[in-house]
Amino acid sequence: MEIMKKLTPIYGILTPEEMLRDNTYPGRGIVIGKTPNGKKAVTAYFIMGRSENSRNRVFTEKQGEVFTEPFDATKVQDPSLIIYAAIRQYENNLIVTNGNQTDTVYDGLKQDKTFTEALESREFEPDAPNFTPRISGMLTFQNGDFTYQMSILKSADEQGTACNRFTFHYAPLNGLGHFLHTYVCDGNPIPTFQGEPERMAVCDDIDEMTRRLWDSLNENNKISLYVRYVDLASGKAENRLVNKNQ
Repeated sequence: MEIMKKLTPIYGILTPEEMLRDNTYPGRGIVIGKTPNGKKAVTAYFIMGRSENSRNRVFTEKQGEVFTEPFDATKVQDPSLIIYAAIRQYENNLIVTNGNQTDTVYDGLKQDKTFTEALESREFEPDAPNFTPRISGMLTFQNGDFTYQMSILKSADEQGTACNRFTFHYAPLNGLGHFLHTYVCDGNPIPTFQGEPERMAVCDDIDEMTRRLWDSLNENNKISLYVRYVDLASGKAENRLVNKNQ
């Protein structure tokens, strides 16, 4: 197992490079925050993989929604946990997750459920012995600004006996992003993420943020990255999509 990342003060903020460059396998990750100039909401989602099945993926964008799809359909072994809608929007809510619970949240909002209530019907992934956590985020835009929530559903023990549920609610601060990922680092089994979402510095420029995230991810294990900036005044979205498989 890799050496854990160094501890930082409770209000410390690390750069993408400090968080990711020495970690070969944080798994799948969500970043949500606000640009330093306070003008834009930031969200990013990346996927990584160790197996041939996991690495055989790309992100595609269709009408503002983002999906994982097989790069080579002939090599797909089990699509159940690797093919899903990662980003969807319902009214003024932008949903981003690491699995098909994106649809669970979307359908829950349509039924007037809250983000947390919608996820009550889900738990960690059934991929023993790892029991990969389901991580989710939602930005809610209103009155020229936004708030956001992040959730992790994780196994209570090594046997997958029960599911522990944690939801975090945030008021955005300029220059601050929160980073939630599925694993602490590589291992066998892979150690599940611990604690609160980590505090990551975000950039005003979407191209810089995209480059720094992508370049910091392990070259062998990274697969795809999607970054979206939303202008809080106009509501206009700007997106960047990077696939290792072209």
